[in-house]
Amino acid sequence: MRLREERARLKLSQTELGDIAGITKNTQMLYESDKRSPKADYLSAVASAGVDIRYVIEGIRLDSMLDQAGAAYRVTDGTPIPATNTPGPGFAEVNLYDVEGAAGAGRSLEQERVEGQIYFPEAQLTSMGISPEQVAGIKVRGDSMETTLADGDWVLVNLGDTDFRQEGVFLLMISGERRIKRVQRLAGGALYLISDNEHYQPEMIRPEQMREVQILGRCEVRIGKIF
Repeated sequence: MRLREERARLKLSQTELGDIAGITKNTQMLYESDKRSPKADYLSAVASAGVDIRYVIEGIRLDSMLDQAGAAYRVTDGTPIPATNTPGPGFAEVNLYDVEGAAGAGRSLEQERVEGQIYFPEAQLTSMGISPEQVAGIKVRGDSMETTLADGDWVLVNLGDTDFRQEGVFLLMISGERRIKRVQRLAGGALYLISDNEHYQPEMIRPEQMREVQILGRCEVRIGKIF
């Protein structure tokens, strides 16, 4: 029944929601009447369409819980992402690492202090191409990435995506210091590091300097101040 409510809220027909998940209208009807239980791949697919998976499973609205954790948005386009500081079935726990300033070269995040946790629907992460085992929350320090990321925000980093051939915002290790920058790849193998705050000048990493650079992951979700 709650699945039917979610479909109606999104103004989708049974056929339309079924097409999104790759199932027939008849199967969608069975799910909505609780005559058959949807599988994880179905939940992942409909989550990408905006279905509140926690409400469907537990009857708890995620949008009523966002204030507990701070608003969360995709870095690329500002799309709201459900998040909570309350664990529950179907939710992935993400550690929040209070990483600031310089860090010893080669030091892993697991060696850093964990300040807390935040929880995202596993189906939501999967729909974004993120493995729940390959994410970390990192605190943002400084104003160089405003207005994309503000000082004191947290950002969800996909540690499984280090492919900078597609432009985006990345967490990098440069000469032993962790930094968050927008990365562009230039001809010849150089990198262009851009601060979204126009008061900061771009930086060039030349090919011969690349041995000092490690791409740690793509910044996917901006999380507001939550402590």
